[in-house]
Amino acid sequence: MTIITCLWFQNDLKGALDRYTSLFPDSEVHSLNQMGSMADEVWLAEWRMNGTEFRAISQRADFRFNESASLSVTCADQAEVDRYWDGLLAGGGEESQCGWLKDPWGLSWQIVPQRLNELLADPDPRRAQAATQAMLQQRRIVIADLEAAADAVTAAATS
Repeated sequence: MTIITCLWFQNDLKGALDRYTSLFPDSEVHSLNQMGSMADEVWLAEWRMNGTEFRAISQRADFRFNESASLSVTCADQAEVDRYWDGLLAGGGEESQCGWLKDPWGLSWQIVPQRLNELLADPDPRRAQAATQAMLQQRRIVIADLEAAADAVTAAATS
């Protein structure tokens, strides 16, 4: 048995696939097929992105992406956060809060540095709370700001 995420795009499926496979390693389009003879008819695609398999349908319909489903990318460092953030926003995406964004096709993404998870799980609840409060003020997650907020609580407690 295999479970594969299937996404419904309204338009420009090829553009989305080009973007995703250029941004993420271990990515490849397996198939992109038009169903019907007109340019605006249904397109079907299968691809791999960062080792995960996906399917897509592209056809104008009342179905729209929303924040109830998103793709979450855990990044090793700030450079990865910046690369994926900028790459997914390029060409008309929208920033949101706390590391969330929508790409130009309306698909929601969470771009999360691993360091955020570590800080939120800090054994000192004051550090975890300070990191949480700093994150809530951000759009793109900035690791240095999270660490500074957590460190400020520690410094205040020791002085």
